[in-house]
Amino acid sequence: MKLKILAICTILLFACDSKLNNPYSDDATTQSILYESFSERPKHLDPVAAYSSNEFAIIGQVYEPPLQYHYLKRPYELTPLSAEKMPTVCYFNEKGDVLTNPKDNEIAFTDYIIDIKQNVNFQPHPAFAKDFSANYVYHALSNEQISAVNKISDFQKTGTRELTADDYVYQIKRLANPKLQSPIAEMMKNYIVNFEKFNEADFGAQVINRYQYKIRIHGKSPQFIFWLAMPFFAPMPWEADAFYGQTGLREKNITLDWFPIGTGAYFLAENNPNRRMILLKNPNFHVEKYPSEGEIDDAKNGLLKDSGKALPFIDKVVFMLEKETIPYWTKFLQGYYDLSGISSDSFDQAVQFTGSGGVALTPSMLEKGIQLQTSVTLSDYYLAFNMLDSTVGGSSESARKLRQALSIAIDYEEYISIFMNGRGVPAQGILPEGIYGYTEGEAGVNSEVYDWEGKPKRKAIAVAQKLLAEAGYENGIDPKTKEPLILYFDTTSTSTDDRPRMNWYRKQFEKLGIKLIVRATDYNRFQEKLRTGNAQIFFFGWNADYPDPENFFFLLYGAHSKVKFSGENSSNYENAEFDHLFEQMRSMDNSSERYKIIQKMQHILQHDAPWIFGFHPKNFALYHQWFHNLKPNLMANNNLKYLRLDTKKREELREKWNRPFH
Repeated sequence: MKLKILAICTILLFACDSKLNNPYSDDATTQSILYESFSERPKHLDPVAAYSSNEFAIIGQVYEPPLQYHYLKRPYELTPLSAEKMPTVCYFNEKGDVLTNPKDNEIAFTDYIIDIKQNVNFQPHPAFAKDFSANYVYHALSNEQISAVNKISDFQKTGTRELTADDYVYQIKRLANPKLQSPIAEMMKNYIVNFEKFNEADFGAQVINRYQYKIRIHGKSPQFIFWLAMPFFAPMPWEADAFYGQTGLREKNITLDWFPIGTGAYFLAENNPNRRMILLKNPNFHVEKYPSEGEIDDAKNGLLKDSGKALPFIDKVVFMLEKETIPYWTKFLQGYYDLSGISSDSFDQAVQFTGSGGVALTPSMLEKGIQLQTSVTLSDYYLAFNMLDSTVGGSSESARKLRQALSIAIDYEEYISIFMNGRGVPAQGILPEGIYGYTEGEAGVNSEVYDWEGKPKRKAIAVAQKLLAEAGYENGIDPKTKEPLILYFDTTSTSTDDRPRMNWYRKQFEKLGIKLIVRATDYNRFQEKLRTGNAQIFFFGWNADYPDPENFFFLLYGAHSKVKFSGENSSNYENAEFDHLFEQMRSMDNSSERYKIIQKMQHILQHDAPWIFGFHPKNFALYHQWFHNLKPNLMANNNLKYLRLDTKKREELREKWNRPFH
């Protein structure tokens, strides 16, 4: 009884003082501060190693690679960022002669010549600090000096210098350095000439002059330019390694993985993984302006009101640690977070489905002026077969029909409804909407799994049962054992929260009389199974690195087999015709011919079924009426500089929504 009384008193005390309701300091309420959250500390903030979305959410604001994606235009379009203009592309034959209008098979090398902007300076940082004699203050720290510091802000002096072409080439050499273990190093070996010779004169990235450098790649690859919009290729000053590499700083978490150094709109001022991360506006940020053109509806939607204005608009971004969804959701409704996703727990409170199958906000959300944005992600989630497996793998008719039968039986429409609150689109093939080659309507339907009845309709289970019988497993019986066929699902889903999903998968296989055994393990063991080819069936996902079909099809390219070549083809799928078409398609510019090849490749995969094409997730984002210039951009990771807040309106509504009780 005492516990209950105490709880009531606490609630009343909280409600009697609106100041206690504000999780932020009083002096922050009217400032241009964006409040977001994080649930797990980014592991890497060094662009040589960072390769996950929570890492890019930070370093995308700090680092500036040569190119970026236009914030408003669709289809996605590359534009200069730290580059002065788009790269100049030159082609050469094996002898080194310049080629004009060459055929693809004549091209031995391609040079990307990149001119960078002048008068761009790095953020203030102790790595650049110099004394009156122009010596670096903090590059040769004594043991006593290192013992006296506990955080990067303990270094009192900072400095800066101008960005140069050397900084870009230095970073590319870091990508090639095996000691730094960049996740894209193996991939770049296939692109950049003499990539392994990063300390030699014939390395494929070279400085031309102070504001110009070049990258030489093998053959022709139109996709390589997309990498120049990723943080991997952002400039890195040599001073960063000189400063952070000193013995003793790593033990204090004073490293490049904790405090990046860039030229972007923001710098990371605080990195406290147990509380918050803070980005501040870079006082040295160069001139960049909000775009003045976009899609047809952008002006009508208010997305061009800030055309030509200097970026960024927000002075400070605070990422608060939030491990639980309910407290975050409550704070969002109170106005203390500006943007929110929608968890399963709060979905019905926020969104309702309309009679036409669309979605709309609930009256309680509309009353607060909250707005909803939805977008289909450039992602694949799929159930993969190990094509080296003796039962589900291989190119035999029996194995293929078994895979096709399972593709029909596993009802991902139901999965999306049950486990995703309808936030997904069933996949018809490997390409999501928004990637060149994706086809809408009947022409894009996976006819092996769906019939077209004005829209895709999954084939009846009887069709799957017939295929299963033709595969030699009538009624799901294994002819060798005279018992139900046993298949194995390898997964890292080990928690109690994952059990409903695993049970759902078992029931899907039971439709065909097949017994599914779930083999749950930790992530390292799971990865080892994939490397050695000991997994049979597994669930996987892929987010696009760049908006080109090559970035999806390469996941099933034979030369990228996980077991044979340590590549990204975890299914170890190999089809000579598909591989030949892939090699043609990857070096082509977008054209009607390339489009036709892509459709052939899609049909081969639909027929062979190395994957059960699952779904493309759909993002649902809620944002308050004081939040402006928000537009889904699924390729860009530097979007914060475009956003604007009406802080006066935010404060007015916070006061209204959080008045004390009397």
